[in-house]
Amino acid sequence: MLLAALLLSGCADTGYLLQSAVGHVKLLQAARPIDDWVADPQTPEPLRLRLQLAQRMRSFAVAELHLPDNNSYHRYADLHRSAAVWNVVAAPAFSLTLQTWCFPVTGCIGYRGYFAEADARSLAQNLAAQGLETTVYGVPAYSTLGWMNWAGGDPLLNTFIFQPEGELARLLFHELAHQLVYAQDDTAFNESFATAVERLGGARWLAEQSTDAARSEYAAYDTRRRAFQALLLATRQRLAALYKQEVPETGPTEAQIATKNEVMQRFKSDYAALKVSWGGYAGYDRFVGQANNASFGVQAAYDGLVPGFEALFRRSGADWQAFYREVRRLAELPKEKRHAALQVPPQ
Repeated sequence: MLLAALLLSGCADTGYLLQSAVGHVKLLQAARPIDDWVADPQTPEPLRLRLQLAQRMRSFAVAELHLPDNNSYHRYADLHRSAAVWNVVAAPAFSLTLQTWCFPVTGCIGYRGYFAEADARSLAQNLAAQGLETTVYGVPAYSTLGWMNWAGGDPLLNTFIFQPEGELARLLFHELAHQLVYAQDDTAFNESFATAVERLGGARWLAEQSTDAARSEYAAYDTRRRAFQALLLATRQRLAALYKQEVPETGPTEAQIATKNEVMQRFKSDYAALKVSWGGYAGYDRFVGQANNASFGVQAAYDGLVPGFEALFRRSGADWQAFYREVRRLAELPKEKRHAALQVPPQ
């Protein structure tokens, strides 16, 4: 996930700029070098071990994945909250296209992040009053795109440090990937690229650096996630097909509304069946309970172009540096052309 980098944006919304600046400064102030945490006798042993693991992942990212070697993720902060920021996303009632917010430096992005959950929910309520479907979700980490490395870089956080080993590796690789390539006004390109790096790099970490126990734990976790992602994709495709139909100026017809309700009910029924196959695992209950166009739209931003990036990695001979060169080349193209270049024919 990207921070809008409002510290540099010159955003005219001074209230939003202030909360962004203050929130990020407080986060940086809470961070201390990992060596200090490791040496501190008051540091709980589970945290000490996790920080040392994260440092090994950081070294792996530089040496094996050719991700940036800079100040990011060499410090740790306990924020005493469950998320680094809370994102607001919104979409019309008959569209998966996210509302965007635009800033001078970063361009337009399909979410708006807040350091206080109450502020995020207040915006969501205002957008819902305008007839938009909205979702608020906690984000464990964000990237400042390397712009804040002079101030210590992005730190490790309590919001993600105890995630399963494979997920922790993926998250670090994802956020570091954002520091390599950034295409203005293209959330789908940026997030799908970082997601492809996390998947490819995370698989390599688990295969080469992890333990059998960690691999087994993550395999169960990832099996559930892949099944849920497949369900999300199938539902998005059904909704997208519906939304291609012309909506009358007076609003959607009763038949269109009924079809949408049927798609959403099928999504929930299929999820209930998945839960049974998982032995009752309920990790996605919250998402399913509030699922709407906004939540499906943001998922598309994170994984819609991933197959194209993975194919590009293979065409690059699984050479990370050659892959990054190709991604940078695509980032220079007009948005429509770069997306077209990443389309993968159906199997």
